[in-house]
Amino acid sequence: MDDELASPGDPTSASYREPDERQAATGRHRLAVDDHMFSVHAPSGPATCRLQLFTAAGGRPVALVTQVFGEGMGLTNAVEAFAGAAWERHCPDEDLPPVWIQHQLWPPEMDELPVGFERVDFADSDRYRPRTPRWTPITGEELQDLVGAPVDDSRGSGYVPRPADPEPRLVFSEFAVTALARPRPFRAPDCMPAGVAWWRRWLRQVRPVRATSSCCWYHGGDWHAVNRMALHVLREAPAQGVEPEEMKAFAVEYATAQGAGDWQKQALATLFSVADAIQPDSEGGYINGQHRSQAMLEAGVPRTVVLRHVYDDA
Repeated sequence: MDDELASPGDPTSASYREPDERQAATGRHRLAVDDHMFSVHAPSGPATCRLQLFTAAGGRPVALVTQVFGEGMGLTNAVEAFAGAAWERHCPDEDLPPVWIQHQLWPPEMDELPVGFERVDFADSDRYRPRTPRWTPITGEELQDLVGAPVDDSRGSGYVPRPADPEPRLVFSEFAVTALARPRPFRAPDCMPAGVAWWRRWLRQVRPVRATSSCCWYHGGDWHAVNRMALHVLREAPAQGVEPEEMKAFAVEYATAQGAGDWQKQALATLFSVADAIQPDSEGGYINGQHRSQAMLEAGVPRTVVLRHVYDDA
């Protein structure tokens, strides 16, 4: 997290796993803060969301943050920045960050991504610097019980969209998996340590792994098979005049015709989603796709498909 979110002086450390009775929401809360354009400086630049902070005497504050796609760094990737800023600005006397509930609103073309509320618990924290987040789904009914009052799950009428950026050309292209940047930092799950060392990624090319696991979605299927289909789709699409925005549907249609299972179709769809494809950035990192890149590196997949945004000279 950015240094400007830390408080001056010696930090007070607080470590915990599960909230106790003091930490949990107790009784009916009241809406103390409703900031429709709560802003932080996330690692990738300015980011906004709607922050609703509920407080109650003797209970830990509860924060509900809602964001639409395109407000800068997303709630998941910037969770430490958002939670630390809310803690410091609105409940600085609390020993722990607010109970953190995130609500990411995706556009229709990103229907393969999870929807709903997620509770985020931080495994440890220093003052205004929560760390090691864990995500757990929570229903609307559970959220209402937690707060003790109805909640507004909309983005809010005070939302101000960011100015439109110049429109780039979207280009899907073949990419060597061994050339992908080292993925880090990693969110849950435990089966994905941060990054894959260079020597290990080359070893996996010699000794690929095709076994699947139930530990998480990313390890739940055969990325070798998915990328064979992806490269075929990439070769066939230009001859059939498929536009970048149509690639996901084209890929799923091909996978269905090949008898692919649900996991393979979903994984293939993410590779050709203009909103969720693997996107290397210009500085040797990622805009998106670290978990899938990690899984492919571990499996020894030779080549995959990435998306680039190309800005033509005026």
